[in-house]
Formats: sequence, C-alpha cells, structure tokens
Amino acid sequence: MSELSKLTKLFNQNKISRRQFISQVSALGLAVTLSPALLAGTAQASAPKKGGRIVLGMSGGSTTDSMDPGTLVSNMNQNVNWQIRNCLVEIDHNFSVIPELAESWDSTPDAKVWSFKLRKGIEFHNGKTMTAEDVVFSINHHLGEDSKSAAKGYLKSIESIKADGKNEVVFTLSGGSADFPFIMGDYHLGIFPAGTKGPEFEKGVGTGGYILEEWEPGVRAFSKRNPNYWKEGRAHFDEIETLSITDTNARTNALKTGAINYMDRCELKTVHLMKKSPGINVQAITGTAHYTIPMLVDREPYNDNNVRMALKLAVDREALVKQILRGYGEPGNDHPIAPVNKYHAKNLEQRKYDPDKAKFYMKKAGMLDHTFNLHAADSAFAGAVDSAVLMKEQAKKAGININVVREPDDGYWSNVWMKKEWCMCYWGGRPIEDMMFSVAYSDGAPWNDTHWSNAKFNKLLIDARAELDTGKRRKMYEDMQEICRNDSGTVVPMFNQMVEASSDKLAHGPISGHMALDGMRIGERWWFK
Repeated sequence: MSELSKLTKLFNQNKISRRQFISQVSALGLAVTLSPALLAGTAQASAPKKGGRIVLGMSGGSTTDSMDPGTLVSNMNQNVNWQIRNCLVEIDHNFSVIPELAESWDSTPDAKVWSFKLRKGIEFHNGKTMTAEDVVFSINHHLGEDSKSAAKGYLKSIESIKADGKNEVVFTLSGGSADFPFIMGDYHLGIFPAGTKGPEFEKGVGTGGYILEEWEPGVRAFSKRNPNYWKEGRAHFDEIETLSITDTNARTNALKTGAINYMDRCELKTVHLMKKSPGINVQAITGTAHYTIPMLVDREPYNDNNVRMALKLAVDREALVKQILRGYGEPGNDHPIAPVNKYHAKNLEQRKYDPDKAKFYMKKAGMLDHTFNLHAADSAFAGAVDSAVLMKEQAKKAGININVVREPDDGYWSNVWMKKEWCMCYWGGRPIEDMMFSVAYSDGAPWNDTHWSNAKFNKLLIDARAELDTGKRRKMYEDMQEICRNDSGTVVPMFNQMVEASSDKLAHGPISGHMALDGMRIGERWWFK
C-alpha cells in the first residue's frame, strides 16, 4: 500500500486530522509528482499511449461497499466495477447504445423477444472463456426472489432468459420494451463467471480492461491492466489506484500536489481558484445527474401529500443553484428526467419558491407546529449539508420548522438513505426515462427511496415501455413527469453539472455526461500524454 493510501485510510478513520492529512500529502507531493508514471510525456498525444499509474481520488466510498454488481452504491465501487467488468452493450458519450460484449442484437416486431449475439473468444480474468451461460447467470443474479439488486426494478419484465448455443442469449419479456438494449448497459449488469456468489464477488473477476489486485471497501482499490483485454484501443494505463477521499478539501489538495491525478465533485465555492492552478484542468459536464431530497411516504407525516407539496414549495431552487452549485446547473422540477433526456417535459411549468402557498398546504395538513428532521452528510453530494441549512432558512418564511441532522459520511448510504424519513440524496441519472423511473419510482423497486406508489404512474410506465410510436411515448413520459412532480415524495431541487478536475498530463476523447468520471469509463478511455 502506498504512503498516500495509508494516509487516506488514517484520515477516513478519523485517526489524523484534515490539517495533518493535507500537510503530509503536501510533503509527499514532490516525490509523487516526479514519478515516471506521472511524467509520461509533456506533449499533447496525437493518439492514446500505454503506460503509467493513474490515481483517482473519489468522494464516494464506504466501509460497507461491496463489489456485488447488484449493490453498487458509491462513486468508488461503481468506478472500480467498470475497470473490471463489461456489459452486453455500452452507453457512449452521445447517449447512444453501442456493442460491447454483444456484437449485435435484434428483436421481434413487437419488441417482446430480444436476441443478443455474443463476441467469441472473450476471456474472464481467471482464463475461462465467456459463454451465453455466463450471461444468463449474471442477469439472473438480479432477478431472484431474495435479490436486493437495484437493477431488479427495470428487469421485472423479463419472463425468461435462455442460452441459444454458446454465443447467443434470448430474452423473452412480458411486454414490449423498445429501449431494452439500453437497460443491458446499466452499470449493475456487468457480466461475471457463472457460479459466482457471495464473497466471490469481492475478487472482481470479469472481462474488463483491468484485473483487481487489491480491494479494501471504503479505502482503496488497486488494479492492473488486463494483458488479454479484447477491446482495441482501450485500457491504456498500466495500473489504476482508486482512493476514497471523502473530504473535498483533502481531495483538492491531493490533486494540486500531484498525489492524485483526478478528483470528482470539486468544491464549487473555490473551483474558480482551481481553474487558475497550474497543471490542472477543470471539466463541467452536463448530463443526467441531479440532487434529490426523498421522504418516506409510508411514514407520517409524509403520507399526506399536503405536507409533501408544502415542502416542495418551500425550496428556493434558484437560490440553491446560485449558492450551492455556483451556477453549475439548473433548477429541478420535482421529477428525475433531465433536460438532456429525449422525452424531457420541457413545457411542464417550473415549480417556484412560494412561501405563502407552502404555508397554505402545511396549515391544511395541520403540521405547522411540526419540526421536520432533514438528515444530511456531504457524502450524499458536495454541499449537501449547506443545502439543508439553506433550505431550513428558506422554509422559515413559510412558517415551516426544519431541523438539520448532520450524519457521518461513512455508512451514509447504508445507515441513512432509505432508512431515515427525510434525507439528502444524489442520482447520476439514467440515459432513458424507463430506466430512471423503473429503478427509483416504480412500485416495489429496490431503490424506490420514498416507497411511493401511484397506480396511474405504474400503468403508464408499463405502457410507455411497450409503445413503439415515439409521439405517443413522449406524451406518456411527459404525463409521468407531471405525476411525479405533483404527487411523489421526492423533492428534486436541482440538476447539477458534474464538475471534476484532472492533471493536465492526462488526455482523453469526448467526455460522457452519462455518469461521473467520463461515464465511469475513465480507466478505459483516458491516457497519459
């Protein structure tokens, strides 16, 4: 384990202070910056070059993390997942679906039966050749009765999966699904060897560009380039070290000193200063990412839509975008479909801050004397605690009392999210409407973090999925966004740009807004100059 890894572990365990961490990282800076891996050339590369170790500093990461594909929650294990695994398809920077482990696919005219033809000769890290049986096993992992996989919600329509020989997989659905190939590109649906279960997932055996050598949840991952990687022109680094550095200032200092090469979630209050720092590039990428504030609608008083509506109206979204995002984003409208999505309801009236109307609804609910606990930690998103405090002040003008409960960063996603009645949350979004709604808003979905259920919404979800007429589909998805806006338990205050920073010694092609860190594919798509 490197000296930086040891310091990161001590800092995350609260055994050294932020000041001690920054001081000792700064002391390491010169040695790290001058290492051959980081000085792999200074001229702009005209084409990708092999070599070097990239060190990633990640905001997410918890000791409760796992490499079980169904339970990937943090930025850290999501990124490591795509270092070591591939899906049947890939979502590119244009939000288009392109071949990955599957070289082609087609469907019946009603989009109910989909066949995926697999590439031949692809090997897992353990030397086993991938076959259709591995794909069937990998997808079935998310479908079992006891499965806790977040992908279970948008795989519900699968009635059967079968192997047709060694190199073809056939999915039969309960109804048509026009965008089914997009679902097969979700980060939970990486392919692994048949028979993998339980602790074996932590070994990270996949078909990806890197082989997992070390994995300490919430602390560090270390992987080396797969010498037998099947993709031409991908996976250029010799090694990837992924560190959980949850404190934004600590990540920033580590990047400035050269101890890391890339950081996610820049501190927006000071990002203008980082832009002036020599040797650092700042990227602001527009995609589907958004912040949410989910409330559990099966608990009082959030089971009353008057309360939910009052809390939505008590949020000054423009102020949050200005003060928290520093302009790197735009106001949300209490639904999760981003302006970049195909069927975004652009004509849906934008919800505004209205203290008088908020007070009206809260009085109607008889809850003006109630104190609402809002649970927050910056592991939810950079500025989550500040956002909660700002919302508390905004709600006062409506006579609504909010108590901000500061939660520990470590374990936030397992101990607070979906456990506490109202909390701060972050979503990377999804490339298509069906996936976003299915994973977080459909009845019974494992990541339906408000426990919301609306019969009309659930019917529209199924009908829109099968509708092949794009005009009719658009109307259905627009109606669903309106239902979410007016009935769900989710406050969506803002869509954020992904503001990240990197060493100028790194090079890359077009950057994806699909997820953070170039759609979480930085290990594949970037290289040292």
